Amino acid sequence: MRLPPYALLGIAIVAEVIATSAMRASEGFSRFLPSAVVMVGYGVAFYCLSLTLKSIPVGIVYAVWSGAGIVLITLVAVLLYRQVPDVPAVIGLGLIVAGVAVLNMFSKMQAH
Repeated sequence: MRLPPYALLGIAIVAEVIATSAMRASEGFSRFLPSAVVMVGYGVAFYCLSLTLKSIPVGIVYAVWSGAGIVLITLVAVLLYRQVPDVPAVIGLGLIVAGVAVLNMFSKMQAH
């Protein structure tokens, strides 16, 4: 079964968020299990990301992947590490989300 490109992009985003979250727990790659989660997570993320590029333009893929990743990582930081963003950070996150929305709604880019 082939997954739709945006489903693969969603998997890539979740895998990247898991990997990035585990990186802190790896303590500089000195702990095996969190380090393994980082490596597997990024492997899955980049593999799924590469598959999306067959049908979605790279600019759109990267904007959605990085934008959603930034927002999700911020939520993980709030929930797990109590790192609450201040007002400028929230405004910046809002601008990132707005930029990704503009790209997706109005861009005429096509994959080749």
